[in-house]
Amino acid sequence: MQKINELASKREPFLFVLSYDLKQQFVQKLEELDADVFFKIGNQRNYPQTPRNKTYFLNKYPLDFKTYQTSLEKILEEIRSGNTYLINLTFKTPIETNLTLKEIFTYAKAKYKLYFKDEFICFSPEKFIEIIDDEIATYPMKGTIDASTPHAKEKILTNEKEMAEHVMVVDLMRNDLAMVGTSVQVAKFRYVEKIKAGEEELLQVSSKITAKLQANWHQDLGDLLQKMLPAGSITGTPKKSTVNIIKHIEDYERGFYTGVFGIFDGKNLYSAVMIRFIEKENNQLFYKSGGGITLDSDAKSEYEELIDKIYLPL
Repeated sequence: MQKINELASKREPFLFVLSYDLKQQFVQKLEELDADVFFKIGNQRNYPQTPRNKTYFLNKYPLDFKTYQTSLEKILEEIRSGNTYLINLTFKTPIETNLTLKEIFTYAKAKYKLYFKDEFICFSPEKFIEIIDDEIATYPMKGTIDASTPHAKEKILTNEKEMAEHVMVVDLMRNDLAMVGTSVQVAKFRYVEKIKAGEEELLQVSSKITAKLQANWHQDLGDLLQKMLPAGSITGTPKKSTVNIIKHIEDYERGFYTGVFGIFDGKNLYSAVMIRFIEKENNQLFYKSGGGITLDSDAKSEYEELIDKIYLPL
């Protein structure tokens, strides 16, 4: 994180890619960026757009429901014991496709995309933080529904389980912003956005929370990021105990999945959470996905959501 502090203090534009546990960090000036790293963050990108010119297939081989249910029951026991109230449970799923990682990245329609050295890609719909004109904003995303569902928007906004989950994440992110800024407020609460999920469309629910920063925030940008990570929307609350539970219940290392990536353009910062994530291991592709678990979670519904989130937004 020291390199982030140094580059931001000098107002040098750079890209950063930080793993979930911060054990892996990639920070590089934009003018010196490796030739096998591509990104899209909002309207900023470092690669040409390419229309999809081939048909594709996607096969997924998720874990069996019984195995998923066993992990979920362990989490529900932790919730009943008061060790967590909301936890994001994730798994890795083997997939097969006729597209390369670079092709998926190039064709994918997403606000935030990253291709990293033919090791992994993400095409994320979720911002992490933005810092513009000394104001920091974060946009936790909790709540997803198929847009074709009758009265989908009304259903997702009135669902009590989804509401409780979203409120807990908003409260957590308010606390995180309070560690780095002042005048914390929820600027927008539970607004709905439509995103592309393969051939289908999803509605996702987000909120916007803001705070004021001191004018010299650039000098301590790395420290600021470290205080806020890992992101609350992909861990849970309370964060410290929930992260420990995730470590013991999930059966794999998240690595860069659910970490964050972003750019500092010399003045402002833009970043995203690394969800909708595909990784290559020994020439096998794995899609990492998951969802938030509360005491009201239904195992079958959560299992289906895990699988539904395995898609290519092409």
